[in-house]
Amino acid sequence: MSRQKEDDAAEAREKSYPAHHARFPHIALPHVRFTRRQLEDRPLAGAPHPDHRLHWTLYGCEAVATAVLMCLGIATNTLLLTPASPVAGVLRRYPELQIALCGLCFGGSGTIAAMTPFGRVSGAHLSPSVTLAFALGRRIAPLDALGYALAQIVGACLGTAAMSLLGCLLPVWRGWVSAVHYVATMPAAGVPGLFVLGAELAATMGLILALYWAAATPRLHLVAPWIGGWYFFLMNPFVAWISGDSTNFARSFGPDLFSGDFSGLWIYILGPMLGSGLAVLLLRSNLMGVVRPVEARIVNFGHHGRVPKLGAPEAVGPAPEEVRAARSDKRS
Repeated sequence: MSRQKEDDAAEAREKSYPAHHARFPHIALPHVRFTRRQLEDRPLAGAPHPDHRLHWTLYGCEAVATAVLMCLGIATNTLLLTPASPVAGVLRRYPELQIALCGLCFGGSGTIAAMTPFGRVSGAHLSPSVTLAFALGRRIAPLDALGYALAQIVGACLGTAAMSLLGCLLPVWRGWVSAVHYVATMPAAGVPGLFVLGAELAATMGLILALYWAAATPRLHLVAPWIGGWYFFLMNPFVAWISGDSTNFARSFGPDLFSGDFSGLWIYILGPMLGSGLAVLLLRSNLMGVVRPVEARIVNFGHHGRVPKLGAPEAVGPAPEEVRAARSDKRS
């Protein structure tokens, strides 16, 4: 009986592979193991397993991470903007700084969302614009890209809903968040729609160029999740007064849904999509050198496009070539 158990355990070990730390490969994580199918399924490298086209873990984690982005972004921006807030009262004398801090806080909320276990599993796209860029770069399959986009929209609505429910518990908060329309992005009054569209296109294009470059450059991987906050801090004084500096349809849709104002929503669909597409077109022209991300991630790189485990998002299995070599050796 003991011999049989040993044989069964040996067979189980042969069917799975040990893990190591993604950032520190010399650190072994023997308590985490991957099956061959898990290692051969690489959706964030544009190579999903033929029998595993949908990746619900990724979509669920992306939805939760996007909800975190919206909760923190709406909360901080409400404090910075609503007329009744003492913080807004101080900053009102410095409007450029006020709007720059709004960008820093909303973008920084994305950084915090990316650092959660959920963001580290999904790669923290947090925006259909980012997912589209990776899809155009063939780092994520169209079906998975659609799953991500829907997850981001659902997450944005859930995050906004959480801020709305908070108003049921705190009437003061309800007045504050309603006064700023749940921090909705709206076209400036009197500004032609095409001009607003151009502002969103340009802002999104700049953001995608920065994120794509960081994702494709190993020495910038640690910087990638921090780019959003500083980018919006710098761009908001120039763009926010025109369009709100959204660059993210999901981020615009959630507040619009709860404020009941969908005027100009087409701008936040078309502008970011065009900006994302033009950014990838420029990058793939090689005018800026060869810029090719290995996997569709903004955080927690080194997984070869695979789906990390939620309980251990830093754990990664052997490289694809090692898995193929092991399989060839076994067959021979």
